[in-house]
Amino acid sequence: MTTGLTDRERAKADRQAALLREAARLFAERGFAGVSLEDLGTAVGITGPAVYRHFPNKQALLGAILVGVSRTLLDGGGAVVAAGRPSDDTLDALIAFHVDFALTSADVIRVQDRELASLSDADRRTVRRLQREYVELWVVVLDGLRHAVPAAALRVRAHACFGLINSTPYSLHAARNGVGDAQLRSILTTMARASLMA
Repeated sequence: MTTGLTDRERAKADRQAALLREAARLFAERGFAGVSLEDLGTAVGITGPAVYRHFPNKQALLGAILVGVSRTLLDGGGAVVAAGRPSDDTLDALIAFHVDFALTSADVIRVQDRELASLSDADRRTVRRLQREYVELWVVVLDGLRHAVPAAALRVRAHACFGLINSTPYSLHAARNGVGDAQLRSILTTMARASLMA
């Protein structure tokens, strides 16, 4: 949201958002090493060197994408849990939240899967910490439903569920041939819940 900003500040914020969006798309298509600053600038209508006005380098841009999405997941999952619903309803809401993320963030998922090693050490540590905290949100909720299952096994279930849902971007075009959004969400939701509760 860019309310309360001057026109210049709003334009800069909009350009940064565009750079993040286009960088995710290009990194997903070509890989981090296959994208130049000139490619990034061209994608948002500026020169390559003008990218430095927004990010110190290409690695910082990658960091902003992957740290940002990890924070978004943790914050969104935290809000779901904080709503205080019964564990069963909270699990359904977490699954719906993550399915929505996967279906709207295919490029970012592909970048995260392939380019984690390209992050700076500091950003990689931050991403890993945020990811662990996100998993623990799910573990707490699952523990409310599966008391007899050890926490380590619940973590395995959560990771497996994420893998199932996050694999969607790799096969989305083929998988969606003749499958509408509502049906796709229903399939992913049903499979995710089954994987967690099996």
